[in-house]
Amino acid sequence: MTRIRTRVAIVGAGPAGLFLSHLLAGAGIESIVIDNRTREQIETTIRAGILEQGTVEVLDSIGEHSRARTVGHRHDGIELRFAGAGHRIDFQKHVGRSVWLYPQHEVLKDLLAARTAAGQDIRFGVTADHVEGADTATPVVFATDAEGQPLEIEADFVVGADGSRSVVRAAVTGSSTGGYFREYPFAWFGILCEAPPSADELIYSNSPDGFALISQRSDTVQRMYFQCDPEADPAALSEEQLWEELQKRVPGTTLKEGHIFQRDILRFRSFVAHELRHGRAALVGDAAHTVPPTGAKGMNLAIADVLVLNKALQALLLEGDERLLDEYAEVASQRIWKAQHFSWWMTSMLHVAPDASDFDRRRQLGELRTVVESEAGQTYLAEAYTGWPLAVGL
Repeated sequence: MTRIRTRVAIVGAGPAGLFLSHLLAGAGIESIVIDNRTREQIETTIRAGILEQGTVEVLDSIGEHSRARTVGHRHDGIELRFAGAGHRIDFQKHVGRSVWLYPQHEVLKDLLAARTAAGQDIRFGVTADHVEGADTATPVVFATDAEGQPLEIEADFVVGADGSRSVVRAAVTGSSTGGYFREYPFAWFGILCEAPPSADELIYSNSPDGFALISQRSDTVQRMYFQCDPEADPAALSEEQLWEELQKRVPGTTLKEGHIFQRDILRFRSFVAHELRHGRAALVGDAAHTVPPTGAKGMNLAIADVLVLNKALQALLLEGDERLLDEYAEVASQRIWKAQHFSWWMTSMLHVAPDASDFDRRRQLGELRTVVESEAGQTYLAEAYTGWPLAVGL
């Protein structure tokens, strides 16, 4: 048995956990970050990433290691496509803000490089088993290290940044599954292909055959999705069939095709934990909530959580003041539920439900026209997509 002591034990080396360790270190607060994955697994698991302008601005604080502005691609709008026509939502015109296309694994590379250079204690291959004593002044994370030996981390505070299958969640809510939950009756069939971009900005397309998203990764690799059954077999369709399925869902746009080298199924779920904090333990990021990817809110919401919790932890650990910690759940929840609504709205407006009637279809097209033909509608979409003001700065 190895027992170690730290001020903040962070379970999960994702964007939320690593960024929190960075902010705490800036205030002189020691932390330990553990993750059951290897560093290579963390850096090479490819995940999408649209960064709100506010997220990019706070990531600038990690200094030279942040590559979002130099490697990422700034986008000043998106296209909503329906009834065979495209309609650009101009972010700069309506709200004077932008987003950056920068995959999550690249953000993780930046954060790991920065935290490693700063001497952060990050322990890979360490599996958290459970947390005890959240209602005491010294909660303990019980874990198993990379060699299979038991490990105990005693801390002043424990943060669950360990994703949608969070171990810490049980210590906060009393259950690993306790929360508000919605599952959608469709999923995304995602592909990565070797091809030049089909468009300069993202295309969100509503068609009678279902939704499609035309995204980008680089000058030579593209990411695209189309709506599918959650039980679909990713190996069932040939490349020719996949391109046919994608193309018919973006009428009026000719896609640039290439070899498809990765395919997967992404299920759609919305979740918010019943509680975000209990005693000396709190949840951030996917441990606290998940959203459908249509609204591009996942990683941005995690960073917003961290900004609020960071201030609360500084007040608690440096000044003995619990007031901000007591307010954490309420403050974070306001943005979480706004993001849940926006993600649900984008999803319901753009996807075709399996049981949709002719009325439902015509009403949906009316909703899309209401957005693109209204300055107020376009402004709301631009404001929500590029991100609301962050509740707490650095």
